[in-house]
Amino acid sequence: MIDNRTAPYAALVLRLVLGVAFVAHLALKLFVFTPAGTAGFFASLGLPPALAYLTMLGEAVAAVSLLLGIWTRIGALIGVPILLGAIVMVHGAAGFFFNNPNGGWEYPAFWAVALIVQALLGDGALALKPTPALRRA
Repeated sequence: MIDNRTAPYAALVLRLVLGVAFVAHLALKLFVFTPAGTAGFFASLGLPPALAYLTMLGEAVAAVSLLLGIWTRIGALIGVPILLGAIVMVHGAAGFFFNNPNGGWEYPAFWAVALIVQALLGDGALALKPTPALRRA
């Protein structure tokens, strides 16, 4: 049974943690690897370098959406293909555990599932909404 008093706060905590994770991963690409370095890495995987910039844009949109609670469901779903791509292109071959060399797929898979859960839960407490909620007559 869902406790309707605390469920919005659970969704809030999940939303904020997911948003912060996207900020951290975007910052890594921007400030450590650099956008050009990230594009080079994508190219080394046989992917179009432009996909790196699209990925960084997706991470930024997901982060802002989740942190502010604006279009939370869409923001969460934007992040899912990014993480599935990370599993398929980078982490999948390294095995399950993320502490394996080259990182396994355990962490990105858990993160993707948490994003799906967030999309199912919705905004939660303290969310900014882009439009007023529709009222049933």
